[in-house]
Amino acid sequence: MTNHWLDKFSLILITFWVGALWTTGAVAYSLFHTLEDHQLAGQLAGQFFTYVSYLGLFSAFYLLIHRLLGHGTQALKQSYFWALFVMLLLVLAGHFGIQPILAQLKADAFPADVMQSVFANRFKAWHGVASIAYVVQCLLGFVVVVKK
Repeated sequence: MTNHWLDKFSLILITFWVGALWTTGAVAYSLFHTLEDHQLAGQLAGQFFTYVSYLGLFSAFYLLIHRLLGHGTQALKQSYFWALFVMLLLVLAGHFGIQPILAQLKADAFPADVMQSVFANRFKAWHGVASIAYVVQCLLGFVVVVKK
């Protein structure tokens, strides 16, 4: 019976995480197209992305461990497992690698807007890397949903 509830929890977690990924991407897009103050839009979007990163870290670890405990080494042969694993790597890279670089570039540009500073090209490049990683994570979310 306990395993049944753990399976249900994994479904809820997948739904919440993948839904949050897609919703946050849509909200961030909307913020930049609605608000005239792009610094404010960036701050708000950044907060959403931070929350989704924490959710992703928890979800990925739980879901990977749950799959390994339920399927043993057979989990290593499943696309579900590897999609989750790559999603975890992307969350880790984004949260602990790319986001600190973007934050440092913003801090270095302060009090000016980073996009109006000498750091604009570097910021755009790293932001592009972050965006691609996020889109890949969202697409892998589809794989996880379908394979569950």
